[in-house]
Amino acid sequence: MLVTIIIPAYNEADRIVPSLEKAFQYLRQSPLQYELIVVDDGSSDQTLEIARSFASRNVSVITQNNQGAAAARNRAFSLCQGDFIQWLDADDLLSPNKISTQMARADEAQQKRALLSSAWAYFAYRPQRARFLPTALWNDLSPVEWLLRKMGQNLHMQTATWLVTRDITNAAGPWNTNLLGDDDGEYFCRILLASKGTVFVPDSKVYYRITDGNRLSYIGQSQRKMAAHLLSMELHIQYLRTLEDSQRVRRACLTYLQNWLPEFYSEGCECVQKAGKMATALGGRLDPPQLSWKYLWIQKSLGWTTARQTQLQYNRIKTGIRRSLDKAMFFLEQRVVRKTGSSQH
Repeated sequence: MLVTIIIPAYNEADRIVPSLEKAFQYLRQSPLQYELIVVDDGSSDQTLEIARSFASRNVSVITQNNQGAAAARNRAFSLCQGDFIQWLDADDLLSPNKISTQMARADEAQQKRALLSSAWAYFAYRPQRARFLPTALWNDLSPVEWLLRKMGQNLHMQTATWLVTRDITNAAGPWNTNLLGDDDGEYFCRILLASKGTVFVPDSKVYYRITDGNRLSYIGQSQRKMAAHLLSMELHIQYLRTLEDSQRVRRACLTYLQNWLPEFYSEGCECVQKAGKMATALGGRLDPPQLSWKYLWIQKSLGWTTARQTQLQYNRIKTGIRRSLDKAMFFLEQRVVRKTGSSQH
């Protein structure tokens, strides 16, 4: 069995090396057959040059004009030969046994349409500090139960957790290049629909790097991203209701809309009006989102939008401070390791 690791990359010169080094270790050390395909999506930094330094018989590096991660993934898949597909973002990491452990479970399951998932955790600079916190998705689940839990409990699985057979990948179709955000959420809905259900492998692990607000998934105040994300949510609801159109499904869909409403909310916003119509079609309604007590006084005096922007800015600053501290500790630990190593020589 051949496993293809697909990495789209855009301006990741500062972060791509660890991901490629880890993936390259699999190619050299694993008894499984691997190929690695990196697609540089028109980077303006040194990403392409760095990726090409890893090129070999099993490592292909191609480049294209900037078209987005979804287009880069589609391009790579059109070129790959793998029986299993491992999607990996350029700044995230896989544990050394991630794929091999999942492959072992695939052999046990003996099911071509089994969808393999794994544990995952956030990190900034030091993956050894990642905390793996189980959720209700960390189980063997049918497609309908997985989507119910995701949408009803506001959960998700990171892109690299999945190991997907070629049969499922072909059945699901290509990544949607029209989605500016949550393209992975929409894509893996279709992957789920094409599968017989998830097989969760707890010993396999993925490290999901925390970055700043420039990440593709960040919506912010972009009306285009709001509209694209709402489209993804609309497709989520359609996909789930094709599996089961029951009262519990409609409740989960309403909860899903309500949980995400703050990302779109402002008076007169077209996305809010559309979300409200979607809720009505589900037999319910959406309530105005509530901010925590810390921001209520801002909302009362300056309005919802200003209060929400203040909340988001505060959260970005808090996350930035944590990332800066982790970065400082990372470089300090690296310095200690280098110093210890040189003293031993």
